[in-house]
Amino acid sequence: MDLVADVHLTDGPVLWVAWAAGAAGFGWLLWARGRRWPLSAGAALLLAAGVVAALHWLLIYTFSALPESLPREVLAWFVAMVFALFLGVLRLWKLRRSSPAEGPSPPAGVHTWRGRAAAVASILGVLLLGAVQINAYFGLNHTVSDVMGTAVARIQPLEAGLERQPAAAAPTALAAWRPPEGMPADGVVRKAQIPGTDSGFSSREAYVYLPPAYQAVPRPALPVLVLFSGQPGGPADWLTGGALRSRMDRFAADHDGVAPVVVVVDPNGTASANTLCMDSRIAKADTFLARDVPRWIKQTLDVSADHRQWAAGGFSFGATCALQMGTRHPGTYASVLAFSSEREPALAKERQKTIDASFGGDVAAFDEQTPLNIMARTRFEGHAIYFGAGARDPEFLAYMDELSAAARRAGFAVQADPVANTGHSWEAASKALPAALDFLAPRWGIAP
Repeated sequence: MDLVADVHLTDGPVLWVAWAAGAAGFGWLLWARGRRWPLSAGAALLLAAGVVAALHWLLIYTFSALPESLPREVLAWFVAMVFALFLGVLRLWKLRRSSPAEGPSPPAGVHTWRGRAAAVASILGVLLLGAVQINAYFGLNHTVSDVMGTAVARIQPLEAGLERQPAAAAPTALAAWRPPEGMPADGVVRKAQIPGTDSGFSSREAYVYLPPAYQAVPRPALPVLVLFSGQPGGPADWLTGGALRSRMDRFAADHDGVAPVVVVVDPNGTASANTLCMDSRIAKADTFLARDVPRWIKQTLDVSADHRQWAAGGFSFGATCALQMGTRHPGTYASVLAFSSEREPALAKERQKTIDASFGGDVAAFDEQTPLNIMARTRFEGHAIYFGAGARDPEFLAYMDELSAAARRAGFAVQADPVANTGHSWEAASKALPAALDFLAPRWGIAP
């Protein structure tokens, strides 16, 4: 079972098989005799593009299921998949018309059956290739285990031995701490439920990364990084698409076992919900993230009490949420890591739909809480933001440029980096995380 669970989906044999199946499938579907076939195939391609464009428009502007447009690469693969379906239907219809009206002879019957099977197999081959490529673009599920959720399901609850110790064993100041002999080489990941004591918010389980230094005796007073995932999605996405544990372990290995304690929090409650990370008609998400979560961290974990060593971070929706925390609650989250942040919180492409759903149409109430408006009226000297966005993600690169310029004007220390060879995907967040940690390390007092 482990052999299957560890099979990689974004490279290696699965990718090769998908390309072979997809190429063979397209080749068979496109090849046919007859002068009219190229015209039929061209019409099928135009129809597929039209169907995908129409569905995309409906999802954005009618059903408000997507606050931003899907990446062009993803739309192209959806067009290819729908095109294959239409070609398959045309080939099956062509085979049916070419079959004798009255009981075909055995050889002709076998030929027709094989043709139908080949059409179905070709469609499936193209669908497999499209699914593998879309998954590879978003970079969320790297292995079969990621898809099945088996690795995440095996994560154990946070045990008493890793919780906050009595005052007599309070953590040592990070500057005075030295790694003891026998300290583990790797960090550990645990899960925990964070209660919405003040907010009444019901969140999904959080995941906690504890670096090697946290497992030492005595423990140092480590910095805190609170992370949020994209939407739709959940905290586990940081463990799969974000490759959080391996990235943090690598950082810790370069810094004598020291790394921030990372708490991956759920600000939405379900995979499809969107609270905008605000206190609004939808939920009291801001209260949950700014009061309930920090209180739980300080009561449960041995971490630095100095909030200048606390940061919020995230990808896409989660980056927007982190930016909101850093601008609305700079006394709690002194730094921000924003990977592919939206320009502002959004439920829909049409701004007014977001304001209507969250604040009953009160534009001023919504604007008062958005990062751009807060940065226009507030100074943030002594605070820092790291921005990253995929180099092949023009929409979010433009957001990064606008937000980083506003942050500089507001007094933030800012670093903004395009992430090479990535789009709006978890790969962008995962690849940018090491540079973001290096950016914050001096602020956290972590020596190079």
